[in-house]
Amino acid sequence: MEPPSPWACCNCFCFFFFFFISLSISISTSTPTAPAFFIFGDSFFDPGNNNYINTTTLDQSNFPPYGQTYFHFPTGRFSDGRIIPDFILEYVKLPLIPPYMDQPASRTYYKIGANFASAGAGALVHTFQGSELHKRGGRKFGFLNLGPLGCLPGIRIILNPPTDSGGCIEAASLLAKLHNKALTKSLKRLAEELHGFKYLLYDFNSNLKHRLKHPSKYGYKEGKTACCGTGRFRGTFSCGGKRPVTEYQVCENPNEYVFWDSYHLTERVYKEMAHQIWNQKPTRGTYNLKTLLH
Repeated sequence: MEPPSPWACCNCFCFFFFFFISLSISISTSTPTAPAFFIFGDSFFDPGNNNYINTTTLDQSNFPPYGQTYFHFPTGRFSDGRIIPDFILEYVKLPLIPPYMDQPASRTYYKIGANFASAGAGALVHTFQGSELHKRGGRKFGFLNLGPLGCLPGIRIILNPPTDSGGCIEAASLLAKLHNKALTKSLKRLAEELHGFKYLLYDFNSNLKHRLKHPSKYGYKEGKTACCGTGRFRGTFSCGGKRPVTEYQVCENPNEYVFWDSYHLTERVYKEMAHQIWNQKPTRGTYNLKTLLH
């Protein structure tokens, strides 16, 4: 079978306009001071919503070896274990928020928030209205900018002719750079226009780029090749063998890798990033998550 174009997978995972909003609203709970988190995003924040959607396996990860590190079974998270929202919930001492589509579970936890993230989701004007969330009571928001798209293993393999040096596709990374500039300006404008609007903006782009360029500095052995997949850099999106290309390999220790599969990160990276989101040094007019919640 002819391998699918990496750009086809890109529609699901790379041009996701990497996007996360954690919004805390004062609501009545058993602990009145506890925030409620409402999470929107794509495959980087999907805890398994797409398990309940009739969609292609390109947008699902509810099969092994996904989830092998922490849960020891596939939850639908695109990682070997936990993802960023899971670790943030640990910081605020809240239980894991189940997928919104898992109705029985989500009803139980709705007082502490809900996770609407869905693999393949975007951040287009008609799919996200920040001002609308503000009208409904949202005052505290967390955002991540878009990563260096051209450096993902699934995009690196597009480079023609192929090289073992694994150069990034600059055209894709440039799109991310343009998006991030616009995002920064938009958030500053919203802070000026919307009463009580407070936000944090995590520089996902720079922090991931540092790990890719200097993996050993962060204790990783591999920053270009994914742990799970096949082909050069394991960039063919085949992890789990349930997608158009069924052949795949899995590394022995995901903790040594930045990338778990062709487009997503290992639990270890997500944990480190959640720590940075919680503790990062705020810039003028912004917050880290610790100060935002207090």
